[in-house]
Amino acid sequence: MPHQLRGAAAITGLGITPMGRIYGKSSTDFAVDAVRLAIDDAGLEKSDIDGLLINAGITGMTGANGVGLQLQNALGMGDLRLLNHMNAAGSTAAQMVQYATMAIDAGMATHVVCVFADAPLQQGSSSAAAYGNAGRRSGPTGILGLSAGAGHFGANTAYALAAKRHMSLYGTTQDQLGAIAVAERSWATMNPRAKMQDPLTLEEYHASRWIVEPLHLLDCCLVSNGAVAVIVSPANQAKAMPQPPVYVWGMGQGHPGDARRAGDAAETETGARLAAETVFRMAGVGPEDIDVCELYDCYTYTVLVTLEDYGFCKKGEGGAFVEDGKLGPGGSLPTNTGGGQLSAYYMWGMTPLSEAIIQGRSQGGERQVEKNDLILATGNGGALSYHASLILSPHAN
Repeated sequence: MPHQLRGAAAITGLGITPMGRIYGKSSTDFAVDAVRLAIDDAGLEKSDIDGLLINAGITGMTGANGVGLQLQNALGMGDLRLLNHMNAAGSTAAQMVQYATMAIDAGMATHVVCVFADAPLQQGSSSAAAYGNAGRRSGPTGILGLSAGAGHFGANTAYALAAKRHMSLYGTTQDQLGAIAVAERSWATMNPRAKMQDPLTLEEYHASRWIVEPLHLLDCCLVSNGAVAVIVSPANQAKAMPQPPVYVWGMGQGHPGDARRAGDAAETETGARLAAETVFRMAGVGPEDIDVCELYDCYTYTVLVTLEDYGFCKKGEGGAFVEDGKLGPGGSLPTNTGGGQLSAYYMWGMTPLSEAIIQGRSQGGERQVEKNDLILATGNGGALSYHASLILSPHAN
């Protein structure tokens, strides 16, 4: 018997602002634009919205003018029945859709907007400074200071160590990480919104500068200003709305944290393992049934280890699994079909979620995949510390 939440709600609206080095707008400005676009896309009026869930990116985490609860006032929304400002890092987008789905099923709300907005890029400053400086506004204290004293700063170092551990344990190679970057760039060349649209070769990948070995520049995601909003609605109303509904079939979360204790293996055994159990069980499917993957790809390594932990291949075989090009156009497992965070734009978990919606609606244009019955969209945060996922479908049940 299908799970009671399978197909209970659908994503009915999508709003995406211009992305990248867009200056002169605050995170709140971007959020307002994205929400208005999503409402128009869904064929709704602002008065129809009775739920608002907000995720504020790095500017919100550092207190640097991130979008907050004041967004309700900026939008002129009253009488909301559901409101929250949420941050579980890159897993938040999927979580917002999950909580919206449960609230709708419980009768707490009808049309819930979930929005991510960020504006870390400043004119005249580098992308590295946007995140690097944010992470250093307050120095690490307590036990975390031990890592900093050893030169362990920020996400780049953490993910480089995770990738290096996988290489040491399983023989994963630089070429295999590069195959992920090349595949995603191939998709990006077909996405008008993608920032990086020039084709990429494996040789060009290797020629890009080191960030923290074994990660090259092209192993690392972009930094973007912008916002994405989605609207979640009851399934029984979705069919009458103007856009093709994308139904929520499955939901999962898994959070190993980052306790930094001896014996922990968060670098190679991520929260995706726990999320996979729940999301597949709720949807009543397995990894062999998934047609398209939209995976959080802050780094190439994140894609590889996520594929392993969702059971698309065995642990340690992710490198061999991806190196034949199956993730790219024409491959057997289309993955990050808009170019992902590596080549399109970086809106945390909204990047994979927005592309999953586009593919589920069959609105991908040149990059649209032929078979889109089941789409896995994931979000990841911290140093592989937080994870959430959705299985979406154009079919009601």
